[in-house]
Amino acid sequence: MSENKQQATVEVAGGYKPETITLHQGIPAELSFTRTNDQGCLDVVHSKALNFEEELPLNETKTVTIDTSKTGEFDFSCGMDMFHGKVVIEP
Repeated sequence: MSENKQQATVEVAGGYKPETITLHQGIPAELSFTRTNDQGCLDVVHSKALNFEEELPLNETKTVTIDTSKTGEFDFSCGMDMFHGKVVIEP
């Protein structure tokens, strides 16, 4: 994390690694997802709470910007809602 941006990298292979990402409120944040396994439903990641949906091509990184203005726990999941992760935004 730099002073003006937080960054987290998530490996997508049979689930999400790490499953929980902790960020600080009020500091802009990006999540970078890289799918390294061709398991079907992990080709999409989405979160209604964090307002994103991205297709994840195999072995390519997709980055989404996260709104960190509110604290709490915010879920994300695969396209079929079988695999889950969460973002925790702390004060």
